[in-house]
Amino acid sequence: MRQYALLRLLLAVFFLYVAWPLIPEATSQLEYFFWGCWLAFLFLFIGANLSTLLQITQPPVMEQKEILKRKLGNN
Repeated sequence: MRQYALLRLLLAVFFLYVAWPLIPEATSQLEYFFWGCWLAFLFLFIGANLSTLLQITQPPVMEQKEILKRKLGNN
């Protein structure tokens, strides 16, 4: 699971790298709104993947069952 979170973070950084030169070229109010929403979504995406990478959140239910099976199998 950590590998996927790291890959998603790298993809998000790549998207930011590609989009960064276009952000200052926004001229209309609609473009400002679009880039603001895009950046907000990007930061939420990065935060969610960082929390997964740092194990701040609980793993998905499927993985919790696997962890429980491992614990019960070792006893």
